[in-house]
Amino acid sequence: MTKGITGFLRKNIVMVIAFLAAAVTSLFVRPDKEYVSYFDFKTLTCLFCVLATVCALKNIRFFYILARNMVEKFKTARSAILALVYITFIGSMLIANDMALLTFLPLGYFVLVTTNKEKYMAFTFIMQNIAANLGGMLTPFGNPQNLYIYSKFHIPTMEFMGIMAPPFVLSVVLITLICFVAVKNEPLELEEEEIDCPRGKTALYLLLFAFSILIVFRGIPYIWGLVVIPAVLLWVDRKALKMVDYPLLLTFVFFFIFSGNMARVGAVREILSGLLEKGTMVFSVISCQFISNVPSAILLSQFTTNYKELLLGVNIGGAGTLIASLASLITFREYIKHNPGETLKYIGMFSLYNFGFVLVLTIFMLMIN
Repeated sequence: MTKGITGFLRKNIVMVIAFLAAAVTSLFVRPDKEYVSYFDFKTLTCLFCVLATVCALKNIRFFYILARNMVEKFKTARSAILALVYITFIGSMLIANDMALLTFLPLGYFVLVTTNKEKYMAFTFIMQNIAANLGGMLTPFGNPQNLYIYSKFHIPTMEFMGIMAPPFVLSVVLITLICFVAVKNEPLELEEEEIDCPRGKTALYLLLFAFSILIVFRGIPYIWGLVVIPAVLLWVDRKALKMVDYPLLLTFVFFFIFSGNMARVGAVREILSGLLEKGTMVFSVISCQFISNVPSAILLSQFTTNYKELLLGVNIGGAGTLIASLASLITFREYIKHNPGETLKYIGMFSLYNFGFVLVLTIFMLMIN
């Protein structure tokens, strides 16, 4: 039992840190009625709805089959790896970056192992990771921090996508060029595998997913998500409700408490407000490297109304260190599971590519803004 608890805590280290941060700040700002105002219930509801419906689709292997069919159409290592990276890129826009990696990293491993192209595994995983973090920046539900900022500042959808379009387009171009340069155009054959999706469940889950997206886009009151989606999944797929990333939801809850308390400490408010006034985007990028992008978004949003630069910063800053994004930790864990002796090699390559993207994207956005 002790091993199980230890494993859970290690796997969810960001949640543990968030809990400790909330607990410590609660010693200085004692719990009172203002605590209720800390929580963004719409963000938590939207995140739950999207995660639950994506888990249901994952249970019928919908995304795996979709991605595999795409990869099967390509006959070279370069085109197959590009397909894996692109499907992760697109997936992160629709099902969030963490879930895109949990879905498509195993496919990348399967493709490379069965075609004897393991030499590209570290590169492919790193490119999929970058694609997940930067692909999700375009949509309000692509990254958890996007959903929070989109909801907190009531950003119009087209304005949101307009803000994120320039770094998104540059990211696509950079990822494509790097894959063309780094991967040889070697022949590749993928073993055939017969997999079918149950049509009825596929149609139902896609309807639930569309329902969740309508809630995100404010087309349906968010309270309905807590009624309809659990009710349907309790009837059709209870496993999907058990699979929801509840530690991620708790991470949000704890960081809401932490950031709310910090905003009530005068000295902290003055320091962070002053730093953000000098350069919200750059400071947000730097903050992500140390406390990750989701907590950075929640914390810094208490001290600035410049949501444009905050949004850019916490998305670009998702690349960089291993802890800059929860998605990066997922990729690291998945790669080391298959290659336990290559930790330093992976971290070195990961850092080279990720900091390269952070530097280029930050300079690019400073130049055009």
